[in-house]
Amino acid sequence: MTIVETDGFTALCEYGNEQRRVSVMLLADVSVGAKVLVHIDSAVRLLDENEARLISRALDGLEASLNGQDCERFFADLIGHKPQLPEHLR
Repeated sequence: MTIVETDGFTALCEYGNEQRRVSVMLLADVSVGAKVLVHIDSAVRLLDENEARLISRALDGLEASLNGQDCERFFADLIGHKPQLPEHLR
């Protein structure tokens, strides 16, 4: 979500057509325009532009899939790649 306004304790955030007031108490520095990962009405982490874009594409792909539409274009970076375990699990 993108922060639209904040008082330092809460922030009005938006994503798509949704606006929601969330707690920003878990974040050290928040400002208008910042992208945040929101979980249960709390901003839990600041996101950089690239990460926010990837998450947005994944959510769009999930919505397309749930609506019975083709979703491969949203996950083009994953098509044809074999999943890799993290080093500590190999």
